[in-house]
Amino acid sequence: MPDPTADPTAGHEPELLTITEAADVLRAPVATLRYWRHLGTGPTSFRLGRRVLYRRADLRTWIDAQADRAPSR
Repeated sequence: MPDPTADPTAGHEPELLTITEAADVLRAPVATLRYWRHLGTGPTSFRLGRRVLYRRADLRTWIDAQADRAPSR
């Protein structure tokens, strides 16, 4: 029987990603994410204190939207 006091997110991917972690997921330079953030064209991000964070689900949604916009070959 699972331990009810155990952290339910233990062993899973984190929900919130730093800009460096998001860049790794997207395989893009951090500078590119900063530029997209400046233009307002990249994945949804937000500030928590001084940190810029991305929700993993928002990255996936943005990736899917980019794939849908790409011309099919």
